[in-house]
Amino acid sequence: MPFTFLSNSSNTVGKTVPFIIILLLFVLTLGSTALAQIPTVDTSSNAAAIPKFPEDSLNRRTPRGAVAGFISAVSKENYERAARYLHIDRKLRKKRNKEQLAQGLQQLLDQHGSILPYALISDKPDGHQQDNLGPNMDRVGSAVIDNESFDIMVESVQDEHGGPLWLFSTQTIERIPLPVEEEIASTWISKVMPKVLIDKKWSGVPIGHWIISFILVFLAYLLAWAVTKVIIFLLSRLWKKARLEPNAGIIRAFFRPVQLFLAVWIFVFALEQADISIIVRQRLSSLSVIFYILAVLLLMWQLLDAGSKITQRNLAKRGNQAGVSAILFLRRAIKIALFFIAIITVLDTFGFNVTTGIAALGIGGIALALGAQKTVENFVGSVTLIADQPVRVGDFCKVGQLVGTVEQIGMRSTQIRTNERTVVTIPNGEFSSLQIENFTHRDKFLFSPSFFFRLDSSVDQIRYLLVEMRRVLYAHPKVDPIPARVRFVNVSKEGLKFEIFAYINAVDFDMFLSVQEDLHLHFLQVIKASGTDLARDAQSIYMQTGEEPQAEKQAEIARQVEAWKANNDLQIPDFDEQHIKDIRGTIDYPPQGSSHHKDKDVKNS
Repeated sequence: MPFTFLSNSSNTVGKTVPFIIILLLFVLTLGSTALAQIPTVDTSSNAAAIPKFPEDSLNRRTPRGAVAGFISAVSKENYERAARYLHIDRKLRKKRNKEQLAQGLQQLLDQHGSILPYALISDKPDGHQQDNLGPNMDRVGSAVIDNESFDIMVESVQDEHGGPLWLFSTQTIERIPLPVEEEIASTWISKVMPKVLIDKKWSGVPIGHWIISFILVFLAYLLAWAVTKVIIFLLSRLWKKARLEPNAGIIRAFFRPVQLFLAVWIFVFALEQADISIIVRQRLSSLSVIFYILAVLLLMWQLLDAGSKITQRNLAKRGNQAGVSAILFLRRAIKIALFFIAIITVLDTFGFNVTTGIAALGIGGIALALGAQKTVENFVGSVTLIADQPVRVGDFCKVGQLVGTVEQIGMRSTQIRTNERTVVTIPNGEFSSLQIENFTHRDKFLFSPSFFFRLDSSVDQIRYLLVEMRRVLYAHPKVDPIPARVRFVNVSKEGLKFEIFAYINAVDFDMFLSVQEDLHLHFLQVIKASGTDLARDAQSIYMQTGEEPQAEKQAEIARQVEAWKANNDLQIPDFDEQHIKDIRGTIDYPPQGSSHHKDKDVKNS
């Protein structure tokens, strides 16, 4: 039946990978108590140093064994054997019959007390060490007498071999009400049930107790179903968003687990209030713990389905099929892990030693991980790419030394189409470890050419070039004026070196190339107007044709520079901010005569 719940949950209704991670962390926190029942392999030296003692015929070496042995003895009405699980000192032995004490403890637990489920009682010879009760005492239940609550305790004593024997403590035995006979017929079950159902017993318990227990199972389930339905109904009425996705899917994911958890709690509470025999309650305690744990695991399963479906829809809307594949893979892997956790937990709760199995699974997991190392590495790489998204399909990027456009991001590899129109496939494990430079998402393009001018250029010509080339940068509408600069940086045999540094506001690389082309044309006009020229290779031989240069041009440039100086308008070493504002946008782009210039005129009109 527990596994039926798990298998049916996959049909329930299920934005990003971090959302699922947060959701799982939340559910894992809820399930910490349940998962704590799973044993772990203790490889410490202390564990190896625990001495071995002869087995006790009554299985009293651990608190769990002592409690289970006592319940088993009283179910067979073997009170002589049951008394051997009680720590009766000499003083108490003189006052009370030990078999009556065993019968009295059973009656106390039947009517006024309870024992913890076996899974929560220590199965170690030294008991629970973190309960602040001392090294030789463990709490195994509670009881109420005269409206006063107290703990049912077991304590460890040494046998003739020096080994531990766990027995119900002397303080607990002293509280047992006697005589027993006066209290036996006081339960309400004995009053309402037919006498035949009280006299007839099964496993030491009146048949009436078993019948009422089965009736309570159905009543608890129906009550839990009704309460859960009412909560869902009220929530949908009081919170309108609860009827809309994805909130509705999350709420539906809670329905079955909460119903199961509530049904088990109501059932356990009803058993105690109905004074059902402690034998019946302990027989059912393991099932109660299992259903508590399965309720938590089922909640994790349902939330995983709901969260993954929300994430799938969001990724599908973006066209991220690789992300959808990763989510499906992760969901399947986590479900398999939950299934194995459920099996291990159930087996451990029923008392099977699963430590060896867990160790074998661990060794097998390591071997599998080593064998599938590359596959796991590629999967982790794909998850990293999907989560961080350094590149997306369609991005133009540089990966390592490879430049191209991302065509596909798969679970194992990523495909890039190069500028030569070939397709290169890179495993995701390697891809995620390479340096990735994404050109698609840059907001500006760097424009940084260098110009070398003739060594015989005059100083005024250099000043003129500095001013006019900067003017081009500041006046161009596609150049960001901050920081836009032209600097005369070096004199060498190659010529007089000018360096330009500016950013071009362009939406893509093609637009950048067109703006760069326009700037170069403007710079050539400025160079031509300056009367000087670009430097040529010092070893080149060239013949100059046409007019003699340009003494007149140099004189004109000199007069222009002198005029700037006379008017305190020489924009060196930097342009005045007001002057930048005045000339900003005075260069037409697209330029006059361009076929696109008419489009600009239409927009302006």
